[in-house]
Parts: sequence; structure tokens; C-alpha cells
Amino acid sequence: MNATYIVYSDGACSGNPGPGGWAWVSLAGGEIKEGYGGESVTTNNRMELIGAAEGLAAIKARIESGDLKPGMVEVRTDSQYVKNGVTTWIASWKRNGWRTASKAPVKNKDLWERLDALSSELRARWVWVEGHAGEAWNERCDELARRGVAENR
Repeated sequence: MNATYIVYSDGACSGNPGPGGWAWVSLAGGEIKEGYGGESVTTNNRMELIGAAEGLAAIKARIESGDLKPGMVEVRTDSQYVKNGVTTWIASWKRNGWRTASKAPVKNKDLWERLDALSSELRARWVWVEGHAGEAWNERCDELARRGVAENR
């Protein structure tokens, strides 16, 4: 039976646009690893996308290095934007030449393409979790994302 790796991700912004932060926490191979960062001028949606992509990239790197065996990856996010985008909307966007239903260019295309590639390669499963509801690892991600904001003011 393959192992299951869990990645929590989050993003935060002070002003939209404004200084922002992203974060991830992974529970994989019996270890808890985390990462965070930020940008001085960004949007909340970009930070949410980067948090998820960076979390998946960290799992991918551990698999490629041999630190983890290939397994199932579950991404837990409190962003409906990220979950719905990667599981539902992206197929239509790609069919429509990266245009929305209203024919507007998809915002954050660069990040959606990265996230789509990582998600597909790792065959990630996406789960929405309620934010600020006491789930420990989601709360830790929020704390780290806010640290990313503070460090980029």
C-alpha cells in the first residue's frame, strides 16, 4: 500500500494588492516540514496559489531525492479559489485558450500552469478545509503565511 502525504497550504495579504505571504506544511514520511515566503506587492489569490505549488514542489523534491517513496498526495486548502480552480475550472480554461467563460484572460495563468503540472504529476487529491476553524495544521499555515506578510512589509 502506498503512503499518503498530506500538504496544507495557505496565503495571506495585507491589502489586496499589498504585502503578502504564502505557506505550506507537509506531513510525510513521519516528518513535519514547512515553508513560507512572501512578496512586497501581490494579491491574496497569488499567495494562495504559490503556497499550494510550493508545498507540492517540496513533496516532489523529496520523492525525486529518494527521501520519500511515490505515494498519494492530498492537498488541504482553505481556499475555494485554489480547490475549485485546480479541480474544476482549469479544464475549461485550457480548452478555451486560457480564457474564462466571459472570454477574459485567466488571471495568474503562470501560477495555474505550475500548479496544474505539479498536481497532475503527483496525482494530487484536493480537499477544502474550513479556515480559522481550529484545524491545527491549517492554523499553522495561516501563522506562517502571516509571518510572510510581516517580513515583506
